[in-house]
Amino acid sequence: MFGDAEAYERFMGRWSRLLAPFLVDFAGLRDAGRVLDVGSGTGALAFSIARLRTHCQVVGIDPSKEYVDYADSRNPFPDRARFEVGDAQQLRFADAAFDSSLSLLVFNFIPDSGKALREVSRVTRPGGCISAAVWDYGAGMRMLRVFWDAAVAVDPTAGKSDELHMPLCRAGELGQLWKQGGLERVVERPLDITMRFESFKDFWEPFLLGQGPAGAYLRTADGTRRQALSGEVKHRLALKSEDAPFSLSARAWAVRGNVPGA
Repeated sequence: MFGDAEAYERFMGRWSRLLAPFLVDFAGLRDAGRVLDVGSGTGALAFSIARLRTHCQVVGIDPSKEYVDYADSRNPFPDRARFEVGDAQQLRFADAAFDSSLSLLVFNFIPDSGKALREVSRVTRPGGCISAAVWDYGAGMRMLRVFWDAAVAVDPTAGKSDELHMPLCRAGELGQLWKQGGLERVVERPLDITMRFESFKDFWEPFLLGQGPAGAYLRTADGTRRQALSGEVKHRLALKSEDAPFSLSARAWAVRGNVPGA
């Protein structure tokens, strides 16, 4: 029932859960009021908000019904967090329905991010804070950077799929979007985390589940190219043993700004 959602959890869910509290802190989220989670996925950010801000009511919206059902089925805060299918570019909520809005690892995937920000601003009260974070795909997110550098070394045509080309992933881009959207007191800064892997298998197997651009690329690769890519990744990680644990750093760019009119 939850095939893609469970695959996402194995691939990116652990990163989302690790990063979410840092975004909550950066956003300066008060422990009161209604909060919108834009692109709630499998629930990592909504659950983090509910755990860290025990007086907040969280509504998560995501275009995927499967992800919404998955988050609902694992919701440890049913009295304070709920999920529904929704499009950030066309929100069903009334003006100023939320005190704050947050979005984790989503804005770069929204087809019209400017339209989505206008909608999120509309449903956030004047003076309310809107915050978001997106991976630094170019250098800071080491798991994906190692993968794509290895992929291009093995197959130069992989460069066209490299997440390096993702929008909003470089310093200043989220901040510029927020300013163009009319938000006030805009602040952007990096959020840095470190993920521990128990082994190379723990690192590599989630890539084989077809998630995100990296998983989509691997779906097109035959067995020979996959084997070559796996070997190149091991080489670039410089592991002493495939069974040895190791850690990788990751950087996301985060932005916050306030809706004008307070």
